[in-house]
Amino acid sequence: MNWLAPLARLLHKAPPLSAEQSALLLAFQTLAPCPADTLLASQRFVVVDVESTGLNVFSDKLISIGAVGVEQQTVQLGQSFETMLRQDAPSSNDNILIHGIGGTAQATGQNPPDALLSFLAYLGNAPLVAYHASFDRTMINRATQSYLGITLQNTWVDLALVAPALFPESASGRRALDDWTALFHIENPNRHNAVADACATAQLLLVVLAQAGAQGIPQLHELVRLEKDQRWLSRG
Repeated sequence: MNWLAPLARLLHKAPPLSAEQSALLLAFQTLAPCPADTLLASQRFVVVDVESTGLNVFSDKLISIGAVGVEQQTVQLGQSFETMLRQDAPSSNDNILIHGIGGTAQATGQNPPDALLSFLAYLGNAPLVAYHASFDRTMINRATQSYLGITLQNTWVDLALVAPALFPESASGRRALDDWTALFHIENPNRHNAVADACATAQLLLVVLAQAGAQGIPQLHELVRLEKDQRWLSRG
């Protein structure tokens, strides 16, 4: 358990939680970490995509989280997850045109602490996967810090770094998720819907996991190391 969590909540002025909400948060915080030596073939991943009021990670707000599990190298489509955080005021019309979540839907979303706690219950200790994961990670952590007083300690895997590392011959000119899904003929007819984008990213993850196995990368910590190496190379 993170015994500094109550102090963090005070420092960041997170709103008080009910007894039930506190119990759910404690259940998440006391989960054992995911073992780093877990085989990729048996690892459960949670692929996420978020929709927000804009692209500024410092000022824009999280609107929705879409997620889908990948386990035993299979996308668990029947167990996908989606939650929408209630907004005090709707985002701009231009923003709504991108993600399609109207003002009424935003105003009638779930109470933010409850929405985030339901996501944590779905997530468990699984590694998180996203494309350009730094945005999703920052938006989710800002929300959990604001409403729950915590930041997630789960491992993250960024396919925007891992895919080029495993397919260097195909990496040139491919920077967006659409570039990679098109390469592997992954269809996503509902682009900018959080669950649909997560499902498309999950299918890309299957391709990545198969290639990792073919290249002698069988364990989670090796995939994470590959991502870190690619991040260092991309900065260079």
